[in-house]
Amino acid sequence: MTTWESFGVTLLLLLGHTLVRGLIHKSLMALGQSRQVSENRVLYVEHVFHFLLGCATLLILAGVWGLDFSRLVVLASSFFAVLGVAMVAQWSILSNITASITIFFAFPYKIGDRIRILDKDDSVTGIITEIGLFYVRVRDDNGDLVTYPANLILQKPVRRLEGKEAEPTQPE
Repeated sequence: MTTWESFGVTLLLLLGHTLVRGLIHKSLMALGQSRQVSENRVLYVEHVFHFLLGCATLLILAGVWGLDFSRLVVLASSFFAVLGVAMVAQWSILSNITASITIFFAFPYKIGDRIRILDKDDSVTGIITEIGLFYVRVRDDNGDLVTYPANLILQKPVRRLEGKEAEPTQPE
């Protein structure tokens, strides 16, 4: 491929990148509005998708410009090995980010819902005040703010409280 052809393909790829980035933004904002999700939470998820799109674009650009991939294969395989270990590690940051994205698409609760996180040792009952990239914050009946890691809230049963159960109990 000549230099001018590489420039042309690069421009097309960057145009495609920009269009896909805009499509991701519009799609996630529409999904966030339909599910009544805060704009900050949508932006967290959007940043993750934009990062992945940027990585894919850079890899394709490297191929267009003739970068020798034999050395990158070792780097990529090392990266994916570490990524795999991080996904398995229960307290890793990556695990919480992945859980947060799952919560964005599949969590049936929203900010303001009164819930009970059922835990054998210490159940938490309160109102969801924030759903962040790493955690879910719940204000309990005593007024304390409980921060629950995103990966743990996916592992525990969670009940939405309605009716009489939804009324907060007064601390003694």
